[in-house]
Amino acid sequence: MSSVLEKIQACVQAVRQVTGFAPESAVVLGSGLGGFAERIQVEAQVPYASLPGFPVSTVAGHAGRFLFGYVEGKPVAVMQGRVHYYEGYSMEQVVLPIRVLRALGARELLLTNAAGGVGPGLAPGCLMLLTGHIASFVPSPLIGPNEEALGPRFPDMSEVYDHSLRERAKAAAAELGIELKEGVYLQTTGPNYETPEEIKLYRLLGADAVGMSTACEAMAARHMGMNVCGISVVTNLAAGLGGKPLSHEEVQEVADRVGGQFQELVWRYLARGGCA
Repeated sequence: MSSVLEKIQACVQAVRQVTGFAPESAVVLGSGLGGFAERIQVEAQVPYASLPGFPVSTVAGHAGRFLFGYVEGKPVAVMQGRVHYYEGYSMEQVVLPIRVLRALGARELLLTNAAGGVGPGLAPGCLMLLTGHIASFVPSPLIGPNEEALGPRFPDMSEVYDHSLRERAKAAAAELGIELKEGVYLQTTGPNYETPEEIKLYRLLGADAVGMSTACEAMAARHMGMNVCGISVVTNLAAGLGGKPLSHEEVQEVADRVGGQFQELVWRYLARGGCA
């Protein structure tokens, strides 16, 4: 058995010592969505620190635990906090939580994040549904020996963000009267914000929003056959577009301000779900 499979199996066994809950879908809560956990009918919670070899976030505002419970009767696993490549973890460690969620039974994945607006019309406070991503600026999480038990050596990425799940998200937004933009997300390594010159390049490449997470998680999920949806909250205009320096405090403030609306959208999206 490969070391990757051993790590996944060890984490799954540790979770199973706490709960036998079988999620159908999973969600990664980004900035501003921490309070979403309070609404779930929680059956069990598992701190990341209790799982062997599991990465723990060092970023302010990111809790560190799995929650297992129900959203209007739908069995859901929630990641309350994620880790990032810039924290010094390897890409294999960054996507380990996603692989564990799949091994626990989740077949659908909703990824959320805070992002900087690059494209026109994406002002702070907007919500953007991911139609695709650009991940060429970070290492692929699939580098290294391939484990066939997880997925193929050369997985197709023609449609990372599932069309039917995007339609579900748009329907949920329409029901709530929430404007949901659509666009392409670009992941960088961080932790520094981008230069204005880099943002100009990213716009030329077709990026609408830029951030430091998500794309690598989506690639790992698709490798394992999970259906993926992604939603960003635009917390600031990217470097050179807003006329002021960027700060994590601004990102957190805007994420918290629109968090209630974002939570409603995620809740309605999950409530409309259900794997076939």
